[in-house]
Amino acid sequence: MAETTLLTIGQLARRSGVPVRTIRFWSDEGILPETDRTTSNYRRYDGRAVARLDLVRTLRELGMGLEDIRLVLERRRSVEDVAASHVQAIDNQIRALRTQRAVCTLLARGAPTARKAALMNDLARLSASERQQMIDEFVDATFAGTDPDAPGAGIATNMRTLPNALPDDPTTEQVEAWVELAELVSDPAFRARAREMAVAGSQADAEPPQFDPAPVVEHAGGAVAAGTAPDSPEGQAVLARIIEPGMDAAARDELADTIDTFTDRRVSRYWDLLGILNGWGRAPAQIEPFEWFSAALRAHP
Repeated sequence: MAETTLLTIGQLARRSGVPVRTIRFWSDEGILPETDRTTSNYRRYDGRAVARLDLVRTLRELGMGLEDIRLVLERRRSVEDVAASHVQAIDNQIRALRTQRAVCTLLARGAPTARKAALMNDLARLSASERQQMIDEFVDATFAGTDPDAPGAGIATNMRTLPNALPDDPTTEQVEAWVELAELVSDPAFRARAREMAVAGSQADAEPPQFDPAPVVEHAGGAVAAGTAPDSPEGQAVLARIIEPGMDAAARDELADTIDTFTDRRVSRYWDLLGILNGWGRAPAQIEPFEWFSAALRAHP
């Protein structure tokens, strides 16, 4: 390039739209070295420097750091590799912003409790792996020492495999579900109740009374919807369509004990919240029919 085609730093700034102070900083960092200097010690740049500046500016506008840009310019790393890494970083930022937006939407609805405000704050800061760890710790502590292969241990097995972290692109409903789930798994009373169910379900020597849950959902569910009292004559007539004929009082009480052991509104809510987080939707409510069934079993002379 001829001497007359060399650009001063001011000319380069006007041509590129990059401020003089930024070009000077990049030059001092070795990102954009000058071609030479005048006798008065002014920096000058040739056509290759101009092209280099265009690349540096583009990469910086994409949010890439100077160290990554240096590696690209020195051909120690390809633009493709740097761009792929940057895409992942941008995706992480987008996920974080979406979570923050959902949290802010909840806060905008009104003043939450101090506990929920703290949980929302944690949610906005925790990584997906850290959120998952919170659920995993609950599952591990609740079901420690139980036999996952014993009869009736399905509750333990399912709670081990179903817990899920907050989705990458959460809805406001899913953020609410996560906050409620975090409250639930940190509640000692809930943890104790879940463990009670897990231990009972994993006891190999305690085969529970057998019954078909489908008639409970059908007939007891209908009784709940109709407002039929479980201890009324009409309620006992419904019960007769569910249990074996001639079941005595002791057998009825034993079956009611089993129903009570494995029926809990908070545990049912746990599954509901997981369904919301996983995008499964809400499962049909079945707690009330089983509560009604237990009360009807106990309503005998």
